[in-house]
Amino acid sequence: MHSERLHRLPYKDLGTTEGSSPMGGLFFDTPRFANSDPFFRFQRFGHDDMHTDSDHKLVVVMVGLPARGKSYIVKKVKRYLSWLGFQTKIFNVGDRRRLSSSAGESMRFADGRREDKSCAECSSPGIHTVPCTECETRHPSSFFDPDNESAKHIREQVAIEVFDDLLRWLQAGGQVAIHDATNSTIERRRALIDRLVSQADVNLLFVESICTNQIIINRNIKLKTRSPDYIGIDPEVAEADFRARLRNYERAYRTIGAVEERLDVQYCKIIDVGKKVIAYNIQGFLESQVVFYLMNMNLEPRVIYITRHGESEDNVAGRIGGDASLAPSGVKYSKALARFIDRRRLEFAVEVEEASHHASGAATSISASSTPGTCSEPEAGSPCPEHLRRYRRYRRGEPDFEVWTSMLKRAMETVEYFDPQRYHVKNIKSLNEIYAGKCEGMTYSEIARDFPEEFEARQLDKFYYRYPGIGGESYADVVLRLQQVIVELERIRHSVLLVTHRAMARTLLAYFMDIPTTQMPDMELPLGYVYACEPRPFGNFLRVWRYDPRIDDFEEVDASAALKIRCSQSSFSDSKSVPPLPSPAETTYYSAR
Repeated sequence: MHSERLHRLPYKDLGTTEGSSPMGGLFFDTPRFANSDPFFRFQRFGHDDMHTDSDHKLVVVMVGLPARGKSYIVKKVKRYLSWLGFQTKIFNVGDRRRLSSSAGESMRFADGRREDKSCAECSSPGIHTVPCTECETRHPSSFFDPDNESAKHIREQVAIEVFDDLLRWLQAGGQVAIHDATNSTIERRRALIDRLVSQADVNLLFVESICTNQIIINRNIKLKTRSPDYIGIDPEVAEADFRARLRNYERAYRTIGAVEERLDVQYCKIIDVGKKVIAYNIQGFLESQVVFYLMNMNLEPRVIYITRHGESEDNVAGRIGGDASLAPSGVKYSKALARFIDRRRLEFAVEVEEASHHASGAATSISASSTPGTCSEPEAGSPCPEHLRRYRRYRRGEPDFEVWTSMLKRAMETVEYFDPQRYHVKNIKSLNEIYAGKCEGMTYSEIARDFPEEFEARQLDKFYYRYPGIGGESYADVVLRLQQVIVELERIRHSVLLVTHRAMARTLLAYFMDIPTTQMPDMELPLGYVYACEPRPFGNFLRVWRYDPRIDDFEEVDASAALKIRCSQSSFSDSKSVPPLPSPAETTYYSAR
């Protein structure tokens, strides 16, 4: 394996010139200065004179049958690498296929009628006898028949076109490109490999998703009936067509194996959502990051709660950093937090237990799509044994819920009222607040008065700005510090509460909700809020509760409204506008009624 300087991760600049990333990011060959001038104390990596594995581009090519979780993996990998600072983009072949004007075949109802209530291309909702432009290119199962030579030619042509677009994007400055398609035949994969022969600085990694759990497959098929291919089509008709499409794919499918190994290709097989992982010939730094991350994912039902500590004495005084104890209001919050988590823990256990009944065929009020478990298929009419075991464990008071805090007094004091017999409490230094160096214990007005250049530099670039003095940190430093925390949160199979600090909460939520790092430091996360991220098959589902001291309890609020981003003049041209919070396809915000 090539040597690598792990601290030299590439980060993005906030430039807005032509050729920048969607959030205005560019890559600069600027060294990491130790200069005392605050304007030079930013982290931007990637020298031309320091050629490491991270200087190479990476193409991740997905492989696998439909409804096997490829898109789930793709979105997670993209979110993780983007959070680490790598410019990453997904290139979806299905999206291009649906836009292909040469497709020839299109989906129809038997009577030629189709309901277009949710089709953006249709001029008005209702029943249409003539499909819109987009719907003309939706393909029935016969289009994926391996014996349909004309359709096969179109599918292969579209896949290569998307791959060529991907390579052009990499040469224009991108770092990691993901080819999101089935790529389920040896011929297709060989064509992609041949396409990379002339790209000396581009590495290739195949990631194959294999799933044998019929519960997960059936759930994914249900989700597929809501895809753009089936807009306006009766769900039963859509499911029957998709299952026919799946059978066509199965006829031609060949797993990665001896052919790719003879070509010395790097590949990773993810079996049953990480229960088994096979890695072959993994050599590069980026590749190892991807494989290590995928080895730790799971779909166990759990919630990741994130909150700031209770109000501290320094909060009351408006001082940053430090190691102050809780103020009386913070003690009151800590007691309410313990009661709230007790209640939510039971509520979620009941939701999981009811959802497992529904997934096994019993009639309940919980949607099957809300069950992200990966248990083996139970007998008909029986609840999932693993979910029942977890529910009964809670009722017996056995701890399967962890509480993580920083090692600062205000965070540790916030969890003093949690029952140690029912919760594993861990103090983790990585969750400590961003260290402000010489500015520790100061108010922002004092910083502006005593260190005016530092104050101005921080306003210009909060993400890359590093506080002055020994140990002073930037948000970029915090991302690196929290990398292993993120991997552990992906690995654990039970719920966890993180009691931490504002910069830490911003960084964690930016990862889970796919918020660009350019907006991360401007997220408004006041004291008294609990953010609950629930990993689901389609992505992360966010709910938010706010503490009301008048009733000494929490009330649920609209999640999309709770995550606000202050306007930063360095990031947005109009300083009076409020940028919309990004809402990617894998992210769902709960709207409280």
